[in-house]
Amino acid sequence: MSRAFLFPGQGAQTIGMGRDLADAYPAARAVFDEVDDALGEKLSAVIWEGDQDTLTLTQNAQPALMATSIAAVRALEADGIPVTSAAYVAGHSLGEYSALTAAGAISVADAARLLRARGAAMQEAVPVGVGAMAAILGLSLEQVRAVAADAAQGEVCAAANDNDPGQVVVSGHKAAVERATVLAKEAGAKRAVLLPVSAPFHCALMAPAADVMAEALSTVQIKNPVVPVVANVVAEAVTDAAQIKTLLVDQVTGAVRWRESVSWMLDKGVDDFWEIGAGKALIGMVRRIDRSAATRAIGSAADVETAAAG
Repeated sequence: MSRAFLFPGQGAQTIGMGRDLADAYPAARAVFDEVDDALGEKLSAVIWEGDQDTLTLTQNAQPALMATSIAAVRALEADGIPVTSAAYVAGHSLGEYSALTAAGAISVADAARLLRARGAAMQEAVPVGVGAMAAILGLSLEQVRAVAADAAQGEVCAAANDNDPGQVVVSGHKAAVERATVLAKEAGAKRAVLLPVSAPFHCALMAPAADVMAEALSTVQIKNPVVPVVANVVAEAVTDAAQIKTLLVDQVTGAVRWRESVSWMLDKGVDDFWEIGAGKALIGMVRRIDRSAATRAIGSAADVETAAAG
C-alpha cells in the first residue's frame, strides 16, 4: 500500500490530547517541552489541564495541535514507522505546518512560534463579529462559488474550504455569509450552518494576517522536505523550500483545496491515509472522497502500538 500522513486543522483540539503519547514516549514528551520553551510558557499545561475555551483560542489551538501531531510522529518513529514511510504528507490549513515539520522542512520551535504569530494575526485581522464562516452541505464547489458570488453584494464572501464532495465552507463578512446560507438552502443545500469560529479564515479579509506571516516567514529557515508536501493552495506536491514559503503566505487568504489534494494523492496511487494527531475529521473527508481508501487515526499511544504491530 502507498501511504499518506494527514495532519488536522483547527477544531480538532481537546483537553488532554497527546498526554498519553508524552507519558509513553520520551520523544513525544520532548516535543511538548520544545514547544513550551519556544513560546516561553507552559502551553502543555493548557493542553492537558486547562479549559477548552482557553485551548480553543486561535493562538493556542494552532501550536497545540501541531505539538500533538508531531508528538504522534515521534512516537511512530520510536516504534519503527518513520515519516519517510509515507509517500506524501498533507495538512488541513494550520495542519500544513505540522506536515512541513514532520517532513523536516521547519523545526518544531520555529513551527510553534510561526503558529502563535499566525493565530494571533488571523484573530486580529478582523474585529470579532465582523466576519463569519458557514458550512454548506450538499452542493458542489461550483454551486457554492455561485452562491457566494450572489451573496457578496459588494462585501467579501468566498469558498474557503473545499473539504469533500458534500461539504464546502464559505468565509467573509458576516452579513454576506448569512445571505449565502439562505441562498444555499434555496439552491438545494441539505444544510447551511454558521460555524463557531472567531474569524473569517481563508478569504481576502485575512490580507493583514498574510502580511504578518510574510514578515514572520522571512526570518525562518525552511528546508526542502524529506517527503513531498501536498500544499493547500495548489493541491499538489511541493518540495522546494522557497516555493513552500510563498505558499504559506498565500494560504492565509487562499482556499484550502482539500478535496482536490486528496484526489491528487489518490491519482498518484495513495490508498492508505493516516490522520496524525487529534481527531478523525480528515479521514472522514477521505472516505467521502473515496470509500475504497484505507484510513487510520493515530492520536494515542494505543493507536501507535497498533500501527507498529501491523
